[in-house]
Amino acid sequence: MLTRHRSVLVAALAAVAVGTAPGAPALATASNVPTPTLGTDAVVAADRVLRVYNNNIENLVLNNADGTCTRVSGPDHLTSMLVDDNGSKGTAGVVAPDILIVQQVRGTGQAEAYADQLSAKFGYPAGTYGAIVAWSDPEPWGGTHKCSSQSLGDLKKKQTNGIIWNTRTLNLAAGDVSKYWSAGWLKPGTAYANGAGCTLYKPPNSDPDSTDYYKWKRTSAIAARFTIKATGTSVFAATMHLPQENRQNACAGDGDTGIANSGIHLGADATSLLNASTIRIVGIDANRTGIAPSTLSGYGMTGYGSAATSGSSKIDYLFVKGGVQPSSIGHTISGTKSNHLALYGFISY
Repeated sequence: MLTRHRSVLVAALAAVAVGTAPGAPALATASNVPTPTLGTDAVVAADRVLRVYNNNIENLVLNNADGTCTRVSGPDHLTSMLVDDNGSKGTAGVVAPDILIVQQVRGTGQAEAYADQLSAKFGYPAGTYGAIVAWSDPEPWGGTHKCSSQSLGDLKKKQTNGIIWNTRTLNLAAGDVSKYWSAGWLKPGTAYANGAGCTLYKPPNSDPDSTDYYKWKRTSAIAARFTIKATGTSVFAATMHLPQENRQNACAGDGDTGIANSGIHLGADATSLLNASTIRIVGIDANRTGIAPSTLSGYGMTGYGSAATSGSSKIDYLFVKGGVQPSSIGHTISGTKSNHLALYGFISY
């Protein structure tokens, strides 16, 4: 069994513990984070807005219509995604985000680098943004990933999911990161039977072809519970990436079609963190169209964004419990430098 290192970030300071328990999520930690000045604290306290984004960043490799691929830098991707309160990019009103929910990163190394590029964009020291990923260094899988350049396709072979957060505004305490949980799928040649044929998308149920042996790792979900420093408000955030098979057959596990037949489910540890949180956020690349905004209403959450996010399809979703501000662009950010358009929600608290 593979071992991943799990560390705990406490009060935006350096890591205080590292574990090696099998199955523990990997945590990229912040160090040398300065205490904000009184003026900065006053601004953060007066703002009272939690700025959240969700995007499948596709390993920062963009597939083009002609079969070529383009590598995208972290700063360019962030510039294409971050917006002000009016939904506009590149203005003086674009404020440092609090939470970025991401899918399809290569592991801890890419997540940390991306987080530090975000810190630099707003003039903060490296380590101001922390990051957790489900798998620190997932094994590669698959072929060219539809890139005519093998070297660019190879950049997409390692995939995991992560959450990046601003340590200036949020605390992450010990024990407030869930263990990863697996998605569901329908194995080829198995009858769907209204979900009865569904199974967990993890060994030994998945990957009959050695070419895609580790593909299941990209669907491992992870969640965390943060605390807003200014108010003590608890915030749950989760990131999920469901298999392509979920588009045709909603599966969340053994004989399970998921919440409202969407293929979505929450792990036991994640559910405990969610139930203990006031603000709740779930970002998903569900690989499925037609998931209703009310799908997670049982958890008090509403879905935001109705436009297509991947080509002509809407397969990406952002669910929030909290006072989400209206959006002039429907919470969907056109021109995101990814194969997927980013979603955002600014939450008043």
